[in-house]
Amino acid sequence: MNNTKTELYTSKIIKAGALIDDTKTLLANWDISQTVKFNLSRLQSQNIFGKATRSRVEDILVVFRQRYLDDPALIEGLLLLMVKPALSQMLDRVLFYFSAKNDRLLYDAATCFLVSKREQGFEEITPEMVIDWINELIENKQTITAWSEKTILRSAQELLSTLRDFGLLEGVKTKRIAPFYLPVEAFAFIAFYIFQEVASGERLIHHPDWKLFLLSERAVERFLMEAHQLHLLEYHVAGTVTRLTFPAANLEEYARVISQRTY
Repeated sequence: MNNTKTELYTSKIIKAGALIDDTKTLLANWDISQTVKFNLSRLQSQNIFGKATRSRVEDILVVFRQRYLDDPALIEGLLLLMVKPALSQMLDRVLFYFSAKNDRLLYDAATCFLVSKREQGFEEITPEMVIDWINELIENKQTITAWSEKTILRSAQELLSTLRDFGLLEGVKTKRIAPFYLPVEAFAFIAFYIFQEVASGERLIHHPDWKLFLLSERAVERFLMEAHQLHLLEYHVAGTVTRLTFPAANLEEYARVISQRTY
């Protein structure tokens, strides 16, 4: 996945919002026995999304490739989660995680902008707040180019819609910070992904990605305890030593562990 902390901001959120239904449609039609190239070509020619234009289908497939196809085990894991209706909400949270990891603007809208507003006591999030935040990024030369007013407005609107679709905000016209729910299975799947990178229970607890779900370090520790009790992982703390292990070697195997639980 892209390093969300080093790249400049782009306005690709305009073409790459939540896309939850489109992503699930694509997963439902993915042929794991075929190559990525074959699948993308077939899905484009069949227009399974029912979009009015070919260019829009191409946009969706580009986004899907960027978000979910870097790691072969990830797409296979998502397919395993997709077939369990009881894991639908879990899958939504996982899709949000990888969407945000692929777009620094979306990532920081959650981990910086939204977290900051909540800490300041704001409940309602207005388009003007998001526009002001984007303007600050532009003024600090953190975007690839200077954005037009139209681009700023559309980016702000799409950020609000995307955060709402993924459950961090609620409301149609007036957006408010939502009482966010993260299923323990989603937490465990994302924890496994992070652990593959950091290889340390302590670093996992302090990892900045948890801010995507508005989680404090204490909340992460509570989730680890709950996941341990459900036998999704092994979590032990002895003094300053944290030991964390998972019953799988890759995301596909871990998705199978989760999907085979009784719901």
